[in-house]
Amino acid sequence: MQSEPYSLPSSQPLTEAYITRNDSAALSLYGYHAGIVEDWSNRLAALQRNAGPRADAALLGDVLRTYQQRIGVSSDKVDSAIAAIAGGAPVIIGGQQAGLWTGPLLVVHKAVSVIRAAGYASEQLGIPVIPVFWIAGEDHDWDEANHAYVVTAEQELGKLTAALPDRVRTSVSRTFIGSDQWESWLAELEAALPGSEFKPGMMDELRQLAGRATSLSDMFACLLHRLFGRYGLVLIDSDDADLRKLEAPMFRKLLERNDELEEAFRSTSARVTELGYPLQADVAEGSSGLFLFHPDRDGERTMLYKRDGLFMDRKESCSWSKEELIALTHSRPELFSNNVLTRPLMQEYLFPVLGTVLGPGEIAYWGVTGAAFRSMNMEMPLIVPRMSYTLVEGTVTKHMAKFELDFADVMERFQERKEQWLKEQDELSLQERFAAVSESFQDMYRPLLQLAASIQPGLAKLGETNMAKIVEQIAFMESRTLDAHNKRFDAAIRQLERIRLSIKPADKPQERVLSMIGYWSRYGDSWIERLMEADYRPTGGHEIVYL
Repeated sequence: MQSEPYSLPSSQPLTEAYITRNDSAALSLYGYHAGIVEDWSNRLAALQRNAGPRADAALLGDVLRTYQQRIGVSSDKVDSAIAAIAGGAPVIIGGQQAGLWTGPLLVVHKAVSVIRAAGYASEQLGIPVIPVFWIAGEDHDWDEANHAYVVTAEQELGKLTAALPDRVRTSVSRTFIGSDQWESWLAELEAALPGSEFKPGMMDELRQLAGRATSLSDMFACLLHRLFGRYGLVLIDSDDADLRKLEAPMFRKLLERNDELEEAFRSTSARVTELGYPLQADVAEGSSGLFLFHPDRDGERTMLYKRDGLFMDRKESCSWSKEELIALTHSRPELFSNNVLTRPLMQEYLFPVLGTVLGPGEIAYWGVTGAAFRSMNMEMPLIVPRMSYTLVEGTVTKHMAKFELDFADVMERFQERKEQWLKEQDELSLQERFAAVSESFQDMYRPLLQLAASIQPGLAKLGETNMAKIVEQIAFMESRTLDAHNKRFDAAIRQLERIRLSIKPADKPQERVLSMIGYWSRYGDSWIERLMEADYRPTGGHEIVYL
């Protein structure tokens, strides 16, 4: 058995409504549906019938080639994929913010889903559909990008952090990383990971990649190419300077029609709320949906708001007229950046997007973009829910069998099952015997308290306090005795904790915590192959993948 499905609960009601198609009003926010086979051909026909305002495909191909060359990655499959895009081929696109050692596993799951969705679409439509990964390098939240979690040599959850004490609030892609910093982070990673067959080779590869990576986004791209270049995954950094030049006409349109765009977001947000769904992304009054890398503040990424006919920063310390900003799109397009709501519009302008692969939170906030697409004379693409996976290692599988645990036991009631197992090992019935002694003591002591109180009423309170202290001491002795008894099962408890740490670290789904780097270190490329071979569904879902 290589993989099996498992239903993970979602915290996004609107996403659930989209996936399950149980609310027609919610479905109307999106248009197409990935679970309706005809919608794939309908979306393709719409792309072919009306390309809409879109960047020149040949110029986009040039930008993609230049980017791959700059970060030093190349493969025949990627080159062929870029040539297809330059010729107008439709794409399946998905993306994520760059993170240290790619961040949590869900990033890898997103890439797998993009590739598998492109393959599914190609089979359905009989034409090449190209997988594209959009690296959100324009994002500026360093604290969100600068860490990764691994299972350490001590079998503990270890947090690796790329600390930068002095940093302007600029994009992750514009934050320079020098060789000394890379070597420090690599040394921390090497010390944290347990020894394994593939670890030395992996570390050598990482050091080679670090030699040409000048930012976290560069390393992120190199790692994604290392894992998925063989499958033809095309990469692009949203903060790439050449891409910005290609985006300039769309930035101008977003500025020229900004009031209309804001109203589109606000009206659809109100519709989502009316339908009873929570908003995943708020539309602040006066928000332009655009950032500016402030030219006079070392490129600080600044959200633009509208006040009294001007665009300004949140503190209203700087302002620009619409005409000044439009002029900047001609002279310095690299100063502009999208937020999460205008980014979908920019992707649609750049690529013929057949479908976009999104996680649960993303699907929820894309629900407010429909009117914005229409205001730009565009159409929302197919929304393709991301697949998610849990990797279960062979040792963990054996431990689960030993303790008679299934996957649901670990995900839903692990602590309860652990305590149950320990209780079953208590052949001395310690808890029951201590409970019996405590109860017996109290039964014998209460008549004495009543006798003492009959002689002097004030002794009642003293007696109750005295009894409580003795009961507390019995409980203390029980705790110490149980601890001593459980130490006989230290090895078993470590195995139980290994199960928890691997499958549900920090009491969260594995994909939201652990980095892929530990699996690469332990399994080489085989774990990626298992993910690529697991069952795929265009409506998403969760698969347990056994390594």
